[in-house]
Amino acid sequence: MRGILGWGAYVPFGRLDRRQIAPALSGTRSVAGYDEDATTMGVAAARLALRQTPAEPAALWFATADPPYLDRTNATAVHAALRLGRTCAAYDAVGSVRSAVGTLRTALTSAGPTLVVASDLRTGRPGGPDEAAGGDGAAALLIGSDSDGPVLAEQVATASVTAEFLDRWRIPGEPASRLWEERFGETVYTDLGREALKSALEEAELAPGDVGALVVSGLHARAAKTVAATSGVPAEAVVDRLDGRVGNPGAAQPALLLAAALEQAAPGQVIVLVSLADGADAFVWRTTPALRDHPQPVPLLQQLDYGRPVPYLTFLAWRGMLDPEPPRRPEPARASASAALRNHDWKFGFVGSADEGGTVSLPPSPLDTSAVAMADRTGTVVTYTVDRLAYSPSPPVVFAVVDFDGGGRLPVELTDVDIDELAIGGRVEMSFRRLHTADGVHNYFWKARPVREKGV
Repeated sequence: MRGILGWGAYVPFGRLDRRQIAPALSGTRSVAGYDEDATTMGVAAARLALRQTPAEPAALWFATADPPYLDRTNATAVHAALRLGRTCAAYDAVGSVRSAVGTLRTALTSAGPTLVVASDLRTGRPGGPDEAAGGDGAAALLIGSDSDGPVLAEQVATASVTAEFLDRWRIPGEPASRLWEERFGETVYTDLGREALKSALEEAELAPGDVGALVVSGLHARAAKTVAATSGVPAEAVVDRLDGRVGNPGAAQPALLLAAALEQAAPGQVIVLVSLADGADAFVWRTTPALRDHPQPVPLLQQLDYGRPVPYLTFLAWRGMLDPEPPRRPEPARASASAALRNHDWKFGFVGSADEGGTVSLPPSPLDTSAVAMADRTGTVVTYTVDRLAYSPSPPVVFAVVDFDGGGRLPVELTDVDIDELAIGGRVEMSFRRLHTADGVHNYFWKARPVREKGV
């Protein structure tokens, strides 16, 4: 039996009130911070997916339509931050929204545990519908068999149809998609979605009334809603697309909405995922009794209860749509490739060291005898400073000295924090972020952020 061994979903802390784009709009969309990209968000989701499973991935697939790098593989940074084994293969599937479900199909037909990470930032032209409807986020699914660990949802059936037609497109280097007339795409996608759903249910020998949760994802919202409404599945079983709270996170949306369905599912429930992107793909899952013993450490729906408002002009600046006055300080230098390789475990895996007496050193000391994994440890703020002069695309910069549980002290930058909530004694956890980009090199490292009662 092959299926889902674990899942994780991540929605960034930023929220843009759509009324700042146009007064007639409503709801919010998620906004990745200036120090986040598809790689860092993918790491956040994957850490949650791996937190409660004994399975060790044999392969990693990273899917996004907004890759931080071309030519070089983005999945290797995710692999390094997760501290996966050297023999775990890591590959990208980038450039199209459909690549995410493509990696899922690959994982379902592969041998060994396979980690599928989908992450995306969606940006439209200022004031356009894609900007308002878009969202940022990531989700991860660990696929394997019952010999790898408890299967939480078994794969029952899959079906795919492919069609070549022009609904949306984006030339490499352009910041936003161009769209064809909306009714054309709706007509084509509705037929494709119905066909894939019908084929998958027939293969599973199920009727629409047997479906306990129906997820329909896709950038064409009207088509997705039409497929759900005409599917024959009871309306109460259709999963909320979270359009009004998250927006559409593109390649990440299928796995993100599937995660939301799994969080609320009971054992023995049939969940169907339909994805509309350059065709249609349908996946039929049945949850197992193991789901009952798998509480999600940071549920997606609880993450939505937290967030920080992001002003519209700030959002535009972070997305490169505005060119604001830069900080009057020297820009950071390009990260050293040789130094990054020498300090690989520290830079990407946040691994410290300990001496024979157990004293933890951060950064690791060459004199110590053992490595200490620190990324999952929480800590306490000993002191902090708010620096309004240091270089940052989003000043001020907040630095804190943190004492980690179990030992280790480190001065580290804070993120996702409001100055008003800073306090000595505050609790923090670690988050993989992009410190800066210089000469086309993204300098990744770890920052600390406040531990919130229910959020991430």
